[in-house]
Amino acid sequence: MIRILVWSVLLSISLSACSYKKDTSSEDWPEYLGGLDRNHYSALDEIDTSNVMRLAKAWEYHTGDSGQMQCNPLIIDGVLYGLTASNFLFAVDAATGEERWRFEPDSLGSNSVNRGVAYWEDSRSKRILYAYESWLYAVDAQTGHPIKSFGSDGRVSLRAAMGDEHRDKFVVSTTPGTVYKDVIIMPIRVGEGVGAAPGYIQAFNVRTGDVEWIFKTIPHPGELGYDTWPEEAYRNPSIGGANNWAGMALDRSRGIVFIPTGSASFDFYGGNRKGPNLFANCLLALDAESGAYKWHFQTVRHDLWDRDLPAPPNLVTIIKEGKMIDAVAQVTKSGHVFVLNRETGEPLFPVDELPVPASTLPGEETWPTQPIPRFPAPFARQSISESEITYFSNRRDSLVAIYRQANKGTFRPLGFNQMILFPGSDGGAEWGGAAVDTEGILYINSNEMPWLFSLSQKEDQGNTLLSSGKALYAAYCVACHKPNLSGSPASGYPALSDLSNRMKREDVDVTISKGKGMMPGFPNLSAQERQSIIAYILGEEKEEAVDAGNPRETEVGADVPYVFNGYNKFLDENGYPAITPPWGTLTAIDLNTGDHLWQIPLGESKELSKRGIPVTGTENYGGPVITKGGVLFIAATGDKSFKALNGQNGSLLWSYELPAAGFATPSTYMVDGKQYVVIACGGTKLGAAKGDSYVAFCLPN
Repeated sequence: MIRILVWSVLLSISLSACSYKKDTSSEDWPEYLGGLDRNHYSALDEIDTSNVMRLAKAWEYHTGDSGQMQCNPLIIDGVLYGLTASNFLFAVDAATGEERWRFEPDSLGSNSVNRGVAYWEDSRSKRILYAYESWLYAVDAQTGHPIKSFGSDGRVSLRAAMGDEHRDKFVVSTTPGTVYKDVIIMPIRVGEGVGAAPGYIQAFNVRTGDVEWIFKTIPHPGELGYDTWPEEAYRNPSIGGANNWAGMALDRSRGIVFIPTGSASFDFYGGNRKGPNLFANCLLALDAESGAYKWHFQTVRHDLWDRDLPAPPNLVTIIKEGKMIDAVAQVTKSGHVFVLNRETGEPLFPVDELPVPASTLPGEETWPTQPIPRFPAPFARQSISESEITYFSNRRDSLVAIYRQANKGTFRPLGFNQMILFPGSDGGAEWGGAAVDTEGILYINSNEMPWLFSLSQKEDQGNTLLSSGKALYAAYCVACHKPNLSGSPASGYPALSDLSNRMKREDVDVTISKGKGMMPGFPNLSAQERQSIIAYILGEEKEEAVDAGNPRETEVGADVPYVFNGYNKFLDENGYPAITPPWGTLTAIDLNTGDHLWQIPLGESKELSKRGIPVTGTENYGGPVITKGGVLFIAATGDKSFKALNGQNGSLLWSYELPAAGFATPSTYMVDGKQYVVIACGGTKLGAAKGDSYVAFCLPN
């Protein structure tokens, strides 16, 4: 028996070593998040817990393009490949930061934040594959020139296999694709409102750009999962989503790609999509070469809470009952970790089917149970008691009143009364994802921010409809920017009431069409419709009575009788969360046992620290990196701090104040025998000042 076990381990190591030109001791950071297992792990150990406090800045590269950067750069053969805030592609010398080339698809830049690029090579070609707006580009890794033989002049549309009915809908990609042999499997981001594009999984040929296969996450007749929706739901123009936007992991030796998906749209009402809705909110296992179905595990049924699976899963090998088991671990916005058998999808810890509240909203039918893992325990609080309403506020009584009047509880459906969603819309876990070391210890940073959600009945407009601009604003903009244009600045949604003082009309037009930051674009709107929205926002439009209905409303959204009242964080008068800390955490979890090893607050509110209040933790975006040297690197917070922690206990070993907040996952690599760690510093999110640099660190000679 021992002999067989040893042989299995050796065979597994051999297959892994052959799967890429370099093995796990590689000096490079050749894949998004370090490897196809997406474990944010490096086998480098020149920097360790005994010397990390000596780290010093090695170089700083200014992109000349200020704004939010979430890029986890690749480092291959001494060259770093990254993206600017406007999604321009660049290559720099990884030892010096000196620019080698730059690729700009157009002079305007993209408003879509992108988290990285993918790399492919054969004996004749080395290619960078990355998304810009709704296009997938192939660029020569040595020159920065587009590969003309790929698609049309070096690019293919991310809508290629979606059908003509979706050709004008919002489709971009903000996460790099996953390369297997000669295909790249692409994540896409689609709208979350009524009429969004479907989130089909598409694989493109790396050499030609042709579509190799497609997996329909909203099934067609005769396909698995078709009966989990109303009949012909795939043809309903109001329904879309169920997309993979967060990226995916790949078991190269098995040829299996593991794909987490998000919710179906419209996100907060599902009366027109009754049923559990496969393959929304699933971890999907597909054959990477053909797209053939292997298995799925659905983490939320009939999602009404925007509980997208927010990050790529982690491929790990754990020990249970003395046996080594290849597993896949998926973190969630709700603060859970699902640990599943990699070959079958069976849970490796008990998962309970718990009854959840039914909806009281006419037309809605919630699913009666939801799966909740018993182990590991959640890494974020699951509920808030009245005693946990903040004591930092001078208006605590008003916050308590909001708490008492709101609907509360896990999986409480939305209604006309405000409900507290906790963990909030941005997690729990977010797109930064988790790091995992070779011992099966998972490190996950998390948010603890409550959000206030509610729905309203669509106004019965009778024969007098809203004017065109106001109707379009209500359909596309009101959820974030509010009916009175006030927005919710503390939640990241700016007011539009003073827009004429901040933006030129043509810039507003481009933003509506292309999107900006996390705002989706609306390329389906005509130029006239965009101008109608702008006229309404700027107060230039007169409201008129009309006899005919809005043609878009009769086609799309007629079966959705409610509107979402916007993303509103539950905050005190100073902009802090209305609950007691921690507001952000970092947790180490042993996936072999399900036990939490340690948890610390992540992030500092310096104004509170000056008042003698212990570190509270803050909202955080961007993930950790763990190394063989036992060091965990993480930025992710708005306080501009870049930290090195002891992986064994979470103690702080080193910190550095970045030129701007690093809302990105760092990369670590080695050039000429020296280990570096690099982080993108773009700031912008959470009200942080803008930056434009990548900063690399190493040990001094």
